[in-house]
Amino acid sequence: MDGTPVPASAAQEREAAQRTGSYRPRYELVAEQILQLIAKLGLQPGDRMPTENDLAGQLGTSRTVVREAIKILSAIGRVRAQKGRGLYVADDEGMLGSSRLGGFFLPTDLDHVFMLFEFRRVQECTASRLAATRATPAELRAIEAAAETCRQGHATGQAALFDRGDDDFHLGIAAASHNPFLVAAVREARRLQRQSSTIGLHGTVGGHAEEAIEEHAAIYRAIQNGDPETAARAAAVHLDNTLEDYRREIQRRVFG
Repeated sequence: MDGTPVPASAAQEREAAQRTGSYRPRYELVAEQILQLIAKLGLQPGDRMPTENDLAGQLGTSRTVVREAIKILSAIGRVRAQKGRGLYVADDEGMLGSSRLGGFFLPTDLDHVFMLFEFRRVQECTASRLAATRATPAELRAIEAAAETCRQGHATGQAALFDRGDDDFHLGIAAASHNPFLVAAVREARRLQRQSSTIGLHGTVGGHAEEAIEEHAAIYRAIQNGDPETAARAAAVHLDNTLEDYRREIQRRVFG
């Protein structure tokens, strides 16, 4: 024996992680590693990526796991798989594209998630404030309808319906600000938020959905009443509570 430590097998690592409550599926970890590799290689949107076999070799995993990770990254718009041609970094023309965020957004890094919500708070408080003075009757109806979609989704246990209403609600407020830069910023920040949920938390965030419905209602009422400061405060409360939901879930899933 030369004293060199013997690496733990995947099964041993999984058992140890399960004992500490920090186990995460391998494909989640590989999805993050692929994002890191894209940054390390300096790949830009449109650039061709290593093949699935090459990724498996570089990351020390199986092609099957890589394929599952690629499915996730494709679903959230970070990788594009072209049949017969290979893998490419997805075209990202949004203002929060990967090249503009230091190369990648690590979805289970609590500091990154905190900074994302800090950014969202600035955007959406401003959007709510402006919407309270600029929203048209049609835009108010759209915001109200989105809030009702959320309510129905929660009442019927349809997470996809809730999520759709949530997206429509926040983007509807941004649209009512009549500022296209805010619309783009809100859309891109929410895309990154979905990334943190899809990869890092496997879609498990959402523990304060019932409270979120009431928070949506408070934001809507303030905008409908033409009260900019109350609208901004209500948006801040909602985002702070949503961040706390993420914080708890990240700490539970990632840090045990």
